[in-house]
Amino acid sequence: MNWKAFVFGVGAGLVCAYTVKELASQKETVSADKVLNDAKAAFKKSGPISGSWINMTIEPYSIPPIEYQVYKGGITRDVDGKVEQYEFIADASTGVILHTYPLH
Repeated sequence: MNWKAFVFGVGAGLVCAYTVKELASQKETVSADKVLNDAKAAFKKSGPISGSWINMTIEPYSIPPIEYQVYKGGITRDVDGKVEQYEFIADASTGVILHTYPLH
């Protein structure tokens, strides 16, 4: 076996292993659009919605002792001629809605 080929093979293997390790360690996030669509679907179960928004920037959020990276968004509904507005907080890594609350 040629020692140059051996060294090249070891080097290529190390580079591949490092790349795989880095890719695996990066946290994936759900797109803000998917989170908003899921939130709209959840709110539509209680009636029609008239508007929605989401902040595309991921923010830190804490529910002690757990720290999350979240999207914040909102939903507007018309119920019996009255406008109801809600905000929601969704986990950016899973898309799960962690908290909703009405705006007054």
